[in-house]
Amino acid sequence: MSGVFKALSDPTRRRVLQLLRAGPMTAGELADQFEVSKPTMSAHFAVLREAGLVHAEKAGKSVTYHLNLSVLEEALMGFAEGFGIGSRRDAAPVTLQPTRKKEA
Repeated sequence: MSGVFKALSDPTRRRVLQLLRAGPMTAGELADQFEVSKPTMSAHFAVLREAGLVHAEKAGKSVTYHLNLSVLEEALMGFAEGFGIGSRRDAAPVTLQPTRKKEA
């Protein structure tokens, strides 16, 4: 989970993930969206791949990136559950009391 949060700590990498929500994009298409060097973008892609947030398909010289949303969802759910959010632990226990019939 720490690898996912390391990857999410950078605004450029978060923007890459946002762009990939619309669908797969090549490394070049993604890099064109940023004013940084291609080696810098390659480093960002590597962090995202290592965290499992994206996967790459190579076809010749072109690399296409795909969002792996399930990894992000699992990390966020694990983080939330660590604080008792979204789990059964945050719900108050329910105790049922027997009902008594009123006598007339």
